[in-house]
Amino acid sequence: MPGKPPRSERLRRPEPPARHRRHRRSTPLGAPPRGPLHRPLPAVVHTAAAALALVALAATLHDGLAERGIALAFGVLIALGEFMRWGEQGARPAREPAPLGAAGALAYALLGEVGGRPVRHGVLEVLAVVLAATLAGGAPHVARGAGPWADHLSRRLLGTAFAAVCFHPLHSALAPGQGPARGASYALAVVAILVLTALCDAVLAAALARARTDWPFGPLLRDELRALTGIGSAVGATGAVMALGVAVAALWALPVFCLPLLLTQLAFRRYAAVRTTYRQTITSLARATEIAGYTPAGHARRVAELARAVGRELGLAARELTVLEHAALMHDIGQLSLVDPVPAGATAFLAAEQQRRIALLGGAVVRQTGGAAEVALVVERQAEPYREQPLAARIVRVANAYDEITRAEGPAGALTALERLRLGTGRDYQPEVVECLARVLAREAPGTGGLPA
Repeated sequence: MPGKPPRSERLRRPEPPARHRRHRRSTPLGAPPRGPLHRPLPAVVHTAAAALALVALAATLHDGLAERGIALAFGVLIALGEFMRWGEQGARPAREPAPLGAAGALAYALLGEVGGRPVRHGVLEVLAVVLAATLAGGAPHVARGAGPWADHLSRRLLGTAFAAVCFHPLHSALAPGQGPARGASYALAVVAILVLTALCDAVLAAALARARTDWPFGPLLRDELRALTGIGSAVGATGAVMALGVAVAALWALPVFCLPLLLTQLAFRRYAAVRTTYRQTITSLARATEIAGYTPAGHARRVAELARAVGRELGLAARELTVLEHAALMHDIGQLSLVDPVPAGATAFLAAEQQRRIALLGGAVVRQTGGAAEVALVVERQAEPYREQPLAARIVRVANAYDEITRAEGPAGALTALERLRLGTGRDYQPEVVECLARVLAREAPGTGGLPA
């Protein structure tokens, strides 16, 4: 009976026939699903927001606008903010795609006076104007199919309703014109309402993301809360300042107090463009090994997708996931320094000393090309025993080995790869990362060619 072919021959094995190939994924592994909702929470949230919107519109159409000028001014501001919204960042939408629109809606909900005169509109009128302005400003983006619009609109309506319902009963009791003490209490009440609104919105956003993606709720909530110290705090502060400014200086305060947030939004656009360019540079460097023939086509991309999915399953935060993805894209860059290419670029089959040498060369290349020090550290430590590695390096090593073994073993490669990874958990692969990989593959199996569930 013929023996098993040498490992070098197995590495050079041609692609299996088309009928044996695994179905290719139409979306990146670990990306939010594009199909129907898998959990009832989004439907419940959308239904509640729709019911609230219908009640607000019906009441406003029946009674008319009590403050036409105020409604027009805030409606134009919110619509402008929605029109200038920015798009997606990575695999999920921006946490607050329309900061100017969000600040205008908050200011309208917290508006008790205009130029020293008490306002006469109620909560339902506020919701009707916010709904109409958000729809008007966001119509071009809806036509392009940008982002989960229903989630964004539902969060905007529910957050505005929460702030307005909390604020209106307190305004008459804590009117700022009744002395310094009442003025301080009024300002503190406004800040407290803003904090509560932001916290509730963060919880809702994380819950919706969890329902749509199956990513762990804890890291999603942590990312949302961390965002509150950035653009979230700017939105809340601008909303409060606009409401208090309009109470003193009338509607002329709106363009003055929204200008800083508008400039911040424009600056963030430039920053986002720089980040996009940086990622494109990393992707181009990662493809250098494929173009030079050192690694198979698509290997770096597959490892990056798999590593990001595993990292998300393990609960890494957004910044940690970015470092992990960049390191996974660059994990084979050290092979460019080799005189003799590794057969099929499969470093997982090399001796430990050769793996460490390639990893150290890769880390040096990342540093010399201006890459982040965190990315270089992960690249150069990916070949060490897992007990001496940072978590990101453990994930990259497991993802790389899985892709290389799967490619080498042919049609049954997925099961063989997991078996070999489990056998290597004594030294090379962290058991928790391997089992997390198995869960990700099992969940992605329907329609993606992953492991059988």
